[in-house]
Amino acid sequence: MMPSLFLSHGTPLLALEKNSYTLFLKEYMQTMKKPAAIVILSAHWENEDQMISAVGKHEVIYDFAGFPEEIFQITYPARGCLELSDRILTLLSKIDVLGELDERRPLDHGAWGLLHIMYPEADIPTVSMSISPSLPLDKQYEIGKALRELKENNVLIIGSGGIVHNFTHIQEDMNVAEGWAIEFENWVEEKIMKWDLQSLFNYENIAPYSTEAVPSKEHFIPLVIAMGSGDDNKKAALLHRSFQYGNLSLTAWEFE
Repeated sequence: MMPSLFLSHGTPLLALEKNSYTLFLKEYMQTMKKPAAIVILSAHWENEDQMISAVGKHEVIYDFAGFPEEIFQITYPARGCLELSDRILTLLSKIDVLGELDERRPLDHGAWGLLHIMYPEADIPTVSMSISPSLPLDKQYEIGKALRELKENNVLIIGSGGIVHNFTHIQEDMNVAEGWAIEFENWVEEKIMKWDLQSLFNYENIAPYSTEAVPSKEHFIPLVIAMGSGDDNKKAALLHRSFQYGNLSLTAWEFE
């Protein structure tokens, strides 16, 4: 069965960078069977309603400014898959999450930034999904559980966000990780490896430096959804962790 992944997407510059994380992403893809399709949930598509892309061919949105011109030349013209979009609607309805198809939504950089590195040929049908920050984390986990059966059909589920992701705290010239960021990442790692959902769902109140690491939930939610899609086996593997700018974590988790 295809695993599911949580992947940090860092800054938009990640799509141009050559570092240990981008090297990992490229090498890891070489070890995996090629997916029949990809479902990606990006922290940069926030909506109160659960939206599911239903496009014929993806365009991209440059949801940022002030970056090198080269990054604005990147496209990701992957096909959509209406059959898969419809199936997701059905799966979510079983947990009383009413989805809605979006026939126009472009891929944001939380989606294309990673996919451009992982599958540069853009030849795998792709469906993107929004994040609803107002849903409690236990319900986000249920969304992951509902999507789980897609993995049986060789569909790769990717949650794209960031565990320590606070742009007001980044230190552009710092090449080592700050202690508070490491401590929060280590706390999350311990809870995932123990599959301690109660603690993870209550991270705001009990995790060290939770406010600094997660100033808003939208980048943390994709981790919970990806973990939910591994609920049957409850097996997690930390594949990569590095830091940029002092505290921006680049983390990859695999859930069987």
